[in-house]
Amino acid sequence: MNNTVVQISDANIYQGEHLVLQSVNMNLAKGEFTYLIGKTGSGKSSFLKTLYAALPLNHGQGHVVGFDLRTLNRKTVPLLRRKLGMVFQDFNLLPDRTVYDNLQFVLRATGWKDKVQIHKRIYTMLEQVDLKGQENRMPHTLSGGEQQRVVIARALLNDPAIILADEPTGNLDPDTADDILLLLRNLAQQHDTAVLFATHDYRVLQNFPARIIRCKDKRLFGEEDIIM
Repeated sequence: MNNTVVQISDANIYQGEHLVLQSVNMNLAKGEFTYLIGKTGSGKSSFLKTLYAALPLNHGQGHVVGFDLRTLNRKTVPLLRRKLGMVFQDFNLLPDRTVYDNLQFVLRATGWKDKVQIHKRIYTMLEQVDLKGQENRMPHTLSGGEQQRVVIARALLNDPAIILADEPTGNLDPDTADDILLLLRNLAQQHDTAVLFATHDYRVLQNFPARIIRCKDKRLFGEEDIIM
């Protein structure tokens, strides 16, 4: 299917020699928002790491944005990641650079050269995350919610096919977490970007319903298999 951005079949997910998830089957379509839930240590992060090739897939089949996870190499992993946006609990912003320079760094690293186009893209994304006028601030002067907005802008710079979000609201208070979740959902919808949103905060599932996939007992269960 042309609109499938993630397709995993009969996959076993490992951390080193340790089997984390087994017999994983999962599809994610373009523009689809999906929660990946489960207790800490249930395999959520390992699954996401497999999707962005931080962990190898050696058992089963996996395709992400047109790349075969079984045949990736040093040259193709960066090409895969350019089609992904990543949002983490720890913001991973460059502390010695302004908001503008953090975003510019990503664009230059992914092949952008035209200064006018870089400038335009940065200001467009800052406006979309409600940080217009904040481009010259340093990360440490921003609140946690503002830093995560910069991270979302960074994730969307190259119009990714999918955003992988690993506990992105874990360090935020409930109200700020809700704001960030809604922002991410709305922007993903505008950009027709799929989102896989890992969380163990079940409160957001009730407040902002969407498709749910659960990690439990080394398995991945779809919504139809879950009894809440």
